[in-house]
Amino acid sequence: MQKITFVLNTEHMVFFYSLGLKFYYLAILLVSLFNRKARLWIRGRKGIFDKIKNQLKPENNLLWFHASSLGEFEQGRPLIEAFKNRNKSIKVLLTFFSPSGYENRKNYKTADYIFYLPPDTKKNAHKFVKLTNPSKAFFIKYEFWYHYLSQLQINNIPVYLVSANFRQNQVFFKWYGGWFRKILHKFTHIFVQNNRSEQLLKQAGLNNVTISGDTRFDRVAEIARQAKKIEIAEKFRQDSLVIIGGSIWDKDEEILVEFINTYSLKIKYIIAPHEIHESNIQRIIKSINKPVIRFSSANAGNINDYQVLIIDNIGMLSSLYRYADIAYIGGGFGVGIHNILEAATFGLPLVFGPHYGKFQEAVDLVESGGAFPVNNFESLKIRFENLLGKIKKNEAGRISREYVLKNQGATSKIMDRIKE
Repeated sequence: MQKITFVLNTEHMVFFYSLGLKFYYLAILLVSLFNRKARLWIRGRKGIFDKIKNQLKPENNLLWFHASSLGEFEQGRPLIEAFKNRNKSIKVLLTFFSPSGYENRKNYKTADYIFYLPPDTKKNAHKFVKLTNPSKAFFIKYEFWYHYLSQLQINNIPVYLVSANFRQNQVFFKWYGGWFRKILHKFTHIFVQNNRSEQLLKQAGLNNVTISGDTRFDRVAEIARQAKKIEIAEKFRQDSLVIIGGSIWDKDEEILVEFINTYSLKIKYIIAPHEIHESNIQRIIKSINKPVIRFSSANAGNINDYQVLIIDNIGMLSSLYRYADIAYIGGGFGVGIHNILEAATFGLPLVFGPHYGKFQEAVDLVESGGAFPVNNFESLKIRFENLLGKIKKNEAGRISREYVLKNQGATSKIMDRIKE
């Protein structure tokens, strides 16, 4: 009787999971009428299996990497490139869930095939795995697609979760999370960032776990080594102190612009908004009462006339951090801060909003004195004025830089474990 009850419960959960995904798809379809990202999400999946059939050749050694978005891709990238460097015959299939990943990396040269991931239905998962037939699959950080994992398991294809980070409040570790824990059991091996994640998984009955660290440390170290020289930024900086705002949203912008407008000492600012559509750029420019220019209008002849430089393109931010003295990282007044390691690798003190608790690197740097959370303009003002003092700035920057150096090496640990 107990076994029958379990089967029924599992079937019920799969039914509700699939139903929830259908509602999600319908919601995206509705939002796509007035939202560009949602339209890209829908259009990118139109005729997706025909695209895969036409483009993908039968491969004996195809590795499938799946990333939700751009940030997860950057996390998985060191692993992709490590496999390619180890064996040139390997082919890489890269899929994305989000347009912010696919649209920004659809021309990534190291991957042989790049697609949107079809919605996670049983039919789609069966068709996708049959068409692509990967020899191994890698899901990055937070990807738990039930039907895809089930099909990989049915076909005896090893699947790895990479750079995972688990917290006690996640559904996997709740008393009612039994079905969700079973999803975790479908992974061949799980590579986690820290001891806390390993302990949570072991308490949940998973022993196929290795603490490897976070592959983003390897990625940002590589970014620092390959950072592009940006002449406009170099001329803009000259001998001035520079505060950079990276991937800022409205609330970040509100307190940062207030500081720019009210702070009397002449320092310079680079502002890289998360949203770079024209209306947002114009709105930010109008809110600033110091001399301001957008990057696309700047040149060697006029850049020294301005105190604020607005970045109106994508792909430059990680190299711009090298021209700053203090970094304010956006997102901390929303669902969570953006990548702080890209700034930390250049030895910058970090400032961000209060919602950083889900990010281990932020927690670590706040505790060690390399990063500082703020709640409002007043706390931002106090923090910036404190960090503009040379000794405090240099000490916090040193802590950030050493933290990145100390935590490199996750990629090689994962490669060695898989080779075993």
